Amino acid sequence: MTRRGAAPGGPARTDDATVVQGARRPERRRGGGFGGGGGGRSAAGRGIMASVALSEAEKVYIVHGVQEDLRVDGRGCEDYRCAEVETDVVSNTSGSARVKLGHTDILVGVKAEMGTPKLERPDEGYLEFFVDCSANATPEFEGRGGDDLGTEIANTLYRIFNNKGSIDLTSLCISPREHCWILYVDVLLLECGGNLFDAISIAVKAALFNTSIPKVRVLEDEEGSKDIELSDDPYDCIRLNIENVPCIITLSKIGYRHVVDATLQEEACSLASLLVSVTSKGVLTCMRKVGKGSLDPESIFEMMETGKRVGKVLHASLQTILQKEENLGSKRPKVGFLG
Repeated sequence: MTRRGAAPGGPARTDDATVVQGARRPERRRGGGFGGGGGGRSAAGRGIMASVALSEAEKVYIVHGVQEDLRVDGRGCEDYRCAEVETDVVSNTSGSARVKLGHTDILVGVKAEMGTPKLERPDEGYLEFFVDCSANATPEFEGRGGDDLGTEIANTLYRIFNNKGSIDLTSLCISPREHCWILYVDVLLLECGGNLFDAISIAVKAALFNTSIPKVRVLEDEEGSKDIELSDDPYDCIRLNIENVPCIITLSKIGYRHVVDATLQEEACSLASLLVSVTSKGVLTCMRKVGKGSLDPESIFEMMETGKRVGKVLHASLQTILQKEENLGSKRPKVGFLG
C-alpha cells in the first residue's frame, strides 16, 4: 500500500567537508547492487548531479520568490513535497523500501549475510552501502557518469548510518571475533528530481525498519568447534531498532534565504547547500557543506536550527506512515516497485 505524507517542515569560506565523530572511509565491495555502476574513484563534492538549464529570467523569478517565502510550486521555504513511502517491495531481500519525493524516485534493498567482524570492532556487525545511479534517471549518468556520484553518496551514508549512535551494531554480532551479520544496503536511483540525499536517507531508514534478520544459535561441541544454526521459522527473526537512525536534511542557500527539499530548478539557483543528519529527537549527528559557493557562520547556524526543526517533523511523519503499514500486516496490498 502506498502511503502519502508531507512534512512541513564578509562571509567565511568553507570547503566541501564532512564533520562527524568516529567516521571512517567505507570499504567498497565488489559486485552486488541492483545493477552495474557505483564504483570509480572517490569524488566527494565532485559527483555529477542531475541538472536543468534555466534562463536568467527564470532564475530571477525563483530567487525573488524564495525571498518572499513563496516557491514556484506554492510551498514555503520549510515545506517538503508530498512523499510516497512503500515497504517490502523486493521479495528476495531482508528488507526493502521505495520512496518517491516529487519526481525523485529511490529504491532500497537490504540483504543480511553472515560474515566476520572487523578487527577493530570484534563484537559488532556492520553495514555496507552500494549506490547505483541508473542511466534511466538522467542521461548524465550514462556510461560512468554516475559512478562518482554513487561513490560520494555511499561514503556519506556510511558515515551517517554505520555507527553505534544510529544502530545498535552489537545486536548484529553472533559470535565475537568469529561471526556477525553484515547488512548490504543497495540503493538504486530510478529518477532524479532534486534533493537526492534526503530521499535516499528516508528510503534507507524505511528499508531498515522493514528488515528482518533470522535468529541464530551458536552450538559448541565437545571439541570446542562451533556451528551456527539458523531458525527455519520465517517469523522467528529480529528487527532493527531505528529510533536513533537519522534522516538527512538538505538546506539550499538561495539568495539570502535557504530552502529544504529543493527541486532541480531551485538547485540550479543555489551555489551552496548544507547537509545535516538529524535524529527523531532533533539531535544533529553530522554536517557537510556541498557546492562551490560560500556560507557565512550566521547562515550556517540558522540552517542548522532549521534542519533540527524540520527533521523532527519529518521523522514523526515517517514513523507514523511506517507504523500504519506494519499494523496492516499480511492484509496490506502490495503495489510493487514496477507498478
